[in-house]
Amino acid sequence: QVQLVESGGGLVQAGGSLRLSCSASGRTFSSYTMGWFRQAPGKEREFVAGISWRGGSVNYADSVKGRFTISRDNAKDTVYLQMHSAKPEDTAVYYCAGRDGTAVPTTPGTYNYWGQGTQVTVSS
Repeated sequence: QVQLVESGGGLVQAGGSLRLSCSASGRTFSSYTMGWFRQAPGKEREFVAGISWRGGSVNYADSVKGRFTISRDNAKDTVYLQMHSAKPEDTAVYYCAGRDGTAVPTTPGTYNYWGQGTQVTVSS
């Protein structure tokens, strides 16, 4: 079992930057593919970014490519999401997720472990 705790959310102005962190505890974090998802009010949870267990494979949603960067520090059992050039449409609750396996899928149902989420609000 893996426990995930997100932090770093908050209010940012459009065009600004924010870094989210997700700390893991429990089973070996370094063996898991990790992902970030988000869910805005009234919308389905959507994939934002994912990274394989060694960081050799990353995947981004088209809407965040070139603006967001996912990374991980296995020594610290932490995965990050660096957000730049934030837009109001990035406003959502951001969730960290983990899964067994080496693939980096975009479907929420393929991830086994989830954090409680952290709110990100981008003001215009």
